[in-house]
Amino acid sequence: MQIEAQLALKEGYIVRPASLDDVEAATNLMNVCSQKMTGTNEHDVDETRVEWELPDWNLTDSTRVVFAPNGELVGYIEVWANAPVPVNVWVWGRVHPDYEGEGIATHLMTWAEERACEAIDRVDPDLQVIMSAGTPSTYAPAHHLLAGYGLTKTRSFYTMEIDLDGDPVTPQWAEGITLRSHDGTDEDFRAIIAAVDDAFTDHWGFVKQPLDETVARWQHFLSNDPHFDPALWFVAMDGNEIAGMSLCYSKTTRDPQMGWVGTLGVRRPWRRKGVALALLYHSFNAFRQLDKGSAGLGVDASSLTGATRLYEKAGMHVARQFDRYEKVLRPGRDISTKSIES
Repeated sequence: MQIEAQLALKEGYIVRPASLDDVEAATNLMNVCSQKMTGTNEHDVDETRVEWELPDWNLTDSTRVVFAPNGELVGYIEVWANAPVPVNVWVWGRVHPDYEGEGIATHLMTWAEERACEAIDRVDPDLQVIMSAGTPSTYAPAHHLLAGYGLTKTRSFYTMEIDLDGDPVTPQWAEGITLRSHDGTDEDFRAIIAAVDDAFTDHWGFVKQPLDETVARWQHFLSNDPHFDPALWFVAMDGNEIAGMSLCYSKTTRDPQMGWVGTLGVRRPWRRKGVALALLYHSFNAFRQLDKGSAGLGVDASSLTGATRLYEKAGMHVARQFDRYEKVLRPGRDISTKSIES
């Protein structure tokens, strides 16, 4: 396997692409970092492996790991430039807290930008291409790194949570709305993902991708998730039309006793009718039936559809904040959603 020498680190360090044999050591590094940043383990070896085995993603091209002279894996970075329309290249990396200040992060970010720039040739010449990254809001070293590397903070996202020890609230459904769960068929799965795609067209930063690729990606993750339960995918129907959805999971890596609302959305014709709030209350009640002590979800802090206010109305509070940074790799027309009017 090729070992890279450009942007040389201190003597004795080795940089190379990750391989599946590194998955346990890399996940351990991720958790050492998440303990430092947020005080919790947020990563699971099996989940990392599933991500690394995505059919359209190549570890050799898209990752780098750094080993210290003692053989310990102390740095990792991944570059997501494989979207059919790669106008927003996501970069995610971690460096062991004991090895900060050794130039590892700068080395990895430099490689990541070079890799991200390769996406430019696959994008129409009039379109803007950006590189984005992020960090928990409370971890100052990562903010300094990203800002120092030329990225600008553009957005914040919240993890919101609620304790489920209070009295259940009975959902109030708008006239004509009925509720069902995912029936487990491929046809229904595709219909739900298509409805998610439609609902999230109004999500800040959304870029339309071919539906076949989107469905295949969801299928890969869920077919490799032993805890996935289609009965927890709640679908609000108006006749034969999907009005909204709350796609839930019975646990999180960080807290197995927390139910997780992975995706909650309502399509435009059914907004402002209480569908989202009813879906949320129904999800909370389903978690109570599973004896979950709390529920959580992620949300754009400045949601274009007002989701943050909705979750606060339901009794949720902000538990953590994640800040997103961006760097323009090539100026041009921005095709990502920036307002609902667009």
